[in-house]
Amino acid sequence: MSSTTQSQHGFRTVFRVVSGNFLEMYDFMVYGFYAAAIAHTFFPSDNEFASLMLSLATFGAGFLMRPLGAIILGAYIDHHGRRKGLILTLILMAAGTLLIAVVPGYATIGVAAPLLVLFGRLLQGFSAGVELGGVSVYLSEIAKPGKKGFYVAWQSASQQVAVIFAGLLGVILHATLAPAQMDSWGWRVPFLIGCLIVPFLFIIRRSLEETEEFRTRKHRPSVNEIYRSMLDNWGIIIAGCMMVVMTTVSFYMITAYTPTFGKTVLKLDDVDNLIVTMCVGLSNFIWLPLMGAVSD
Repeated sequence: MSSTTQSQHGFRTVFRVVSGNFLEMYDFMVYGFYAAAIAHTFFPSDNEFASLMLSLATFGAGFLMRPLGAIILGAYIDHHGRRKGLILTLILMAAGTLLIAVVPGYATIGVAAPLLVLFGRLLQGFSAGVELGGVSVYLSEIAKPGKKGFYVAWQSASQQVAVIFAGLLGVILHATLAPAQMDSWGWRVPFLIGCLIVPFLFIIRRSLEETEEFRTRKHRPSVNEIYRSMLDNWGIIIAGCMMVVMTTVSFYMITAYTPTFGKTVLKLDDVDNLIVTMCVGLSNFIWLPLMGAVSD
């Protein structure tokens, strides 16, 4: 196989892997972008701030499920394979997104509405718990020698594509629909679009091959062995988690929370808020692969 053919094959494989990662982050972004509209629909209150806090608390609940998803689904992909695990995470994320997109508002079904939205967010968080790590492991295992940093960086870079796409879609919707329409039903459109692209992403991920490193592994650890290894190496795990916390908090502050902060605190126009977020995503998209290459 020529070097050009190998490069093309490598690019296609990376694209197949990170395509689902794009959806995971896209779904997280659109909830953050439209947290205020979701608050009005599912958490009505005389106090607008309290309503928004309930909406954001539901958004945050998804993050509480990530460690559980990482432990359970992480053990699954270590035992059954990367490919099967990445397909499963895509299905779980799609189910959570569809639930949020179609559940009626509080005015229609009462307290069941916010509970169903919460369940949808928990599904999304549970799925995301292993999606990001699973994608990183897959990319690391298929990377060429000396290029692991560059390959794995595309996991984060695909998230920035999701930020840009979600922001661009928001700009188009705000230019097309009136503010009242956006608050009433327009915010559901991005979620529905996310559901519509799931079949295409599912087909793409089904075409993935298991990594050579996993196929040639003679011993596939049992679930008990995996959990025992985690307990034996708890210090390294805690240190790794703390490192991720720093980047995760800052990332969501400058992307998912920007439209809400701009609208409620700075009183900026919705379109301006989304454009700022798109610029952040574009900047990140450029720098992440470059820094990944530098790390090599």
